[in-house]
Amino acid sequence: MADTYSQAYFHLVFSPKNRDALINKSWKNELEKYITGIIQNHNHKLLAIGSMPDHIHIFIGYNLNHLIPDLVEKIKTSSNAWIKQKKG
Repeated sequence: MADTYSQAYFHLVFSPKNRDALINKSWKNELEKYITGIIQNHNHKLLAIGSMPDHIHIFIGYNLNHLIPDLVEKIKTSSNAWIKQKKG
């Protein structure tokens, strides 16, 4: 169909296992920037991001040409490795 336009927005919430307060205030801004890069590198538009010690909220304009499970997996695995490196 000509002139069809679609938009999708997702609010993602991630928390560490057992909702432990693992997000340290001293590097939470770096973590948010790191996750922002992941989202933008997968051609999505970050609209808002905010973290608390025990969880993080991400609001994105979603690119419909990609699968949401792939993005979620990439954010979780990459940010987990990043946090482990920061804590180590």
